[in-house]
Amino acid sequence: MHGNEGLCLKTLAPDYCMYKRKDTDQLEFEDFYLPFGGKLRSDNRWVRLAQLIPWEELEEEYASLFSDRMGAPAKTFRMALGALIIKEKLNITDEETVEQIRETPYLQYLIGLTEYRDEAPFDPSMMVHFRKRITPEVLATINDVIVNRQLRKDSSSDDSAGSVGSDSPEDKISENKTNAGVMMVDASVAPSDIAYPTDLNLLNEAREKLESIIDTLYEPLKGTIKKPRTYRQKARKSYLIAAKRRKMSTKAIRKAIKQQLQFVSRDIRHIEELKGLVGLETLRSRHYRDLLVIHELYRQQQEMFDRKIHSVSDRIVNIAQPHIRPIVRGKASADVEFGAKIIVSRINGYHVLEDISWDNVNESTLLQEQIERYHDRMGVYPEAVLADRLYRNRDNLRFCRERNVRLSGPHLGRPGKDAKENKKQERLDSAMRNAIEGSFGIGKRRYGMNRIMMKLRETSETSISLIILVMNLEKSLRDIFVSILERLCFGCRRILFEEIPVS
Repeated sequence: MHGNEGLCLKTLAPDYCMYKRKDTDQLEFEDFYLPFGGKLRSDNRWVRLAQLIPWEELEEEYASLFSDRMGAPAKTFRMALGALIIKEKLNITDEETVEQIRETPYLQYLIGLTEYRDEAPFDPSMMVHFRKRITPEVLATINDVIVNRQLRKDSSSDDSAGSVGSDSPEDKISENKTNAGVMMVDASVAPSDIAYPTDLNLLNEAREKLESIIDTLYEPLKGTIKKPRTYRQKARKSYLIAAKRRKMSTKAIRKAIKQQLQFVSRDIRHIEELKGLVGLETLRSRHYRDLLVIHELYRQQQEMFDRKIHSVSDRIVNIAQPHIRPIVRGKASADVEFGAKIIVSRINGYHVLEDISWDNVNESTLLQEQIERYHDRMGVYPEAVLADRLYRNRDNLRFCRERNVRLSGPHLGRPGKDAKENKKQERLDSAMRNAIEGSFGIGKRRYGMNRIMMKLRETSETSISLIILVMNLEKSLRDIFVSILERLCFGCRRILFEEIPVS
């Protein structure tokens, strides 16, 4: 970390850092200086990716977080966003990201450097602050600019079947004056990197943290009063006896949980007594935060134990990340996932992150807003919305019918004369909707959406938004490559079939 730059967070006053805007235009790859000779290739993927992002359009919003006069100079918007894109695209750690940038001229060009430097441009710890500064709202704006730009190219194409180089099956829907195109919608979960939560493990972790807090509070009173007894060895032994069993009956589980609840309750009472003697000012902010979370965790666990239930509203499943909630999905691999629920729409192969929620929201309630946003983006309503049956409630069906939008799924009522055609259309919609399921698979297998490593709520949301942005950038790069390839093929066809004179 350089200077006081670690203080430049969006949540703090902007006077801690100074942001200097560059007066020059966007760096061209021809101007990038290589001390060992040569120049950057114009067809390199990182050079093309840099040309897709509207750096200057979004720098103003980023600069508003900082002072124009006071503080240490902050890193530029291009450096911050470029480094985050590199990390998500390569699916590597923060430390490895900095090393890759230090070693590769193309990555240094992407983050806005004017010449190759064999040194780290910033400390890896700065990546955390980049994720805090570049919020999901900023990334949504960047994503909208890129998606809208590409969709305008698609709509201006002479090919009525879809955009040049598009590999998306939804592009092959015919257009009319009021409705055009297909929108796919679906929801998934981006699991966080936490251990599978059990009541017994959570209570044991809470007990250990409370014992550490008691030690801190007692330190100023050492020698004046007797230290409160926590029975930590007995509590640890009781936990291990239960945790090491392969199988436990319901009665044994309740007995073990009851014991841990008693130990936690005793520790909380001791903290209340010590608080009256020394106050909570001696605690670190981390300890104080843990104490607040454990109070709520104990209340929830005691309520579930007393009522003999296994769920409670806003249930805490991780003390370090209390914002995470259990999301019931009913999948074959996992009945319950722990992370953020994301709602995504897919248009012509591009993805829009419609919503991120840490609660188990019903995604069907957001369909009408998604369709309206499609109308704002495209100027028309979609011809069809491909979604699973959860979306087919009365309100959504009426909303789509009023706007001449076909919502995929079985037709209501008794089968009519066109029942066979309806069945065929339903199978076709189901096959086409596999594309968005595949998009979630790509995001999870290739870009790390299957395990979000960030610990804070805001940085986790930024990481998820970055993955969606990187997937759209990859789609844009593929479209550019296919467009060039098609132009070359078209030129070859002209040479072979049009310009050769007939003898």
